[in-house]
Amino acid sequence: MVTEFFMAMIPPTVTHQEKQVHVVNGKPVFYEPPELRTARAKIKGHLAIYKPDQKYTEPIELVAKWCFPRGKHKDGEYRSSKPDTDNLQKLLKDCMTSVGFWTDDALVCREIAEKFWADIPGIYIRVSEL
Repeated sequence: MVTEFFMAMIPPTVTHQEKQVHVVNGKPVFYEPPELRTARAKIKGHLAIYKPDQKYTEPIELVAKWCFPRGKHKDGEYRSSKPDTDNLQKLLKDCMTSVGFWTDDALVCREIAEKFWADIPGIYIRVSEL
């Protein structure tokens, strides 16, 4: 089984790493700042359209190409500035789990993550069974 699509959008630059913590009665309490909640809702809203009929249950490969608005950069030029791909991927995989792409993101056994500057911003995603 293969699921492949492009979500035309301006990808969020806020990542899972930006969770916040404060102390209540001497214990840490973690929370998501509003920007992270907004980014999560945006990604989940776009992903819902492409949710497969059946969840993946076997080992998979996840390919994600993050295409950010290019501004002064060349179309297709690699983006070497923040956010880091591992932080982008964490948020994406959490959202894909929540939407129902797979039973657990631990099934992602092979992963390719790239980030570019692009004329057409969005996130290209391909999920395939290994």
